[in-house]
Amino acid sequence: MKKVIRFGTSGWRAIVADEFTVANIRLAVAGIAAFVKTQPEPHRVLVGRDPRFLGESFVDVAARVLAGTGVTPIIIPEAAPTPAIAYAVRELNTSGAINFTASHNPPEYNGIKFSTHDGAPALPDVTRQIETAIVALQTSGAAIPQANPPEGGFETADVKPTFLKRLAELVDLKAIAKSGIKVVYDPFWGAGRGYSSDLLREAGVTVETVHDYRDVLFGGHAPEPSGELLDDARAKMKEIGAALGIATDGDADRFGIVDADGTFIQPNYIIALLFDYLVETRGWRNGVAKSVATTNLINALADYHKVPLYETPVGFKYIGELINQDKIAIGGEESAGLTIRGHVPEKDGVLAGLLVAEMVANRGKSLGEQLKELFAKVGSFYPIRSNFRLTPAGMAAFTEKLKADPTELSGRKVVSVVRTDGLKLILADGSWVCYRLSGTEPVVRAYTEARSELDSEVLSAAAKEFVLQ
Repeated sequence: MKKVIRFGTSGWRAIVADEFTVANIRLAVAGIAAFVKTQPEPHRVLVGRDPRFLGESFVDVAARVLAGTGVTPIIIPEAAPTPAIAYAVRELNTSGAINFTASHNPPEYNGIKFSTHDGAPALPDVTRQIETAIVALQTSGAAIPQANPPEGGFETADVKPTFLKRLAELVDLKAIAKSGIKVVYDPFWGAGRGYSSDLLREAGVTVETVHDYRDVLFGGHAPEPSGELLDDARAKMKEIGAALGIATDGDADRFGIVDADGTFIQPNYIIALLFDYLVETRGWRNGVAKSVATTNLINALADYHKVPLYETPVGFKYIGELINQDKIAIGGEESAGLTIRGHVPEKDGVLAGLLVAEMVANRGKSLGEQLKELFAKVGSFYPIRSNFRLTPAGMAAFTEKLKADPTELSGRKVVSVVRTDGLKLILADGSWVCYRLSGTEPVVRAYTEARSELDSEVLSAAAKEFVLQ
């Protein structure tokens, strides 16, 4: 039985040599080519990658399939951040981009992200068309056309210079340099290498890096910039007296931030702080967007600043739409993705770290101090995310369980049920729980938020009990 290729919230991902095979890559790329051929000419598609194992080979496979189907491939020779590829789509006016990356997934994974002509992640109607084309190819059994590169090779593009130029327009690099703060950058062996650090150094900022070389095993773990994996960055910060540590994941679309005292500041708070900062410094009041699983601190700030709030399903493509429509100043997800007005409709971990550096430089206060001030202004919020890996039977049972509307959770009354994405329970005291099934692995994600640290822990335990009982 043929395996089904599905594009989830952020593309198709699978384990290399299991489902992620050359044969399936050809199918997926042929499906994308079929979609591209329905769009206006010229049919040109960027093909990029992160530094994962066999990335260069997969890019070559994709280019040959595109060429064979009548779509012109433009190869990005070096590993590049997802947002840099998204920006290049717009600058080069291509039909989109195929990006070989599994983002923050473990090293045994790879994947394909497809961006449409506007640089945004493909929306569900697009991925459905691609999946339909793939099934048609599988059913027909027809050979997938391929073409050898022309003499001199396929066309190439260096996406780095124009992307860094755009970041320099969006971030006040002079303010960072003038403040004299020192920064540590951890690219996690990923596609962000040479981006944040080069830009800061050129601006005169003292910056040191860790894990700044290619390692297809990402140090033996997932290239995810989470708090427990940032000890090397913390050590380097202490060594040079840095005010800030910034990190990006495997394809540099997600960020991780460490405060001067070594505290990891969770993405929920970074998005809120930057929202407040952008209103203060840019005067942008057109709106703010957050996924349904992201902190209500954003809601409180939207009320405080009197700007529209948009709550979206999980998946940055929905926030990207609002960026394209210029409805928001900033959009973010608790999973460490954000972008801002006038930039790509895609997550940008490079931009996020640079904006945080600007905020710390201009405000002259640590992130912890800034967060205390934010809580004093609109109240405190304590979000927690927990992941539960279940057996196939457990996943099936919990999927059925999610279809019902609970009236209480561990003795707390449920006053509202929201189904924007998954199951979100609003409780009588204003706290909430949201359950979502992962689109890429057999995992249930439980998001909780309460207004005190103690109650946050209690609520998280109740959310876990609901999953496992």
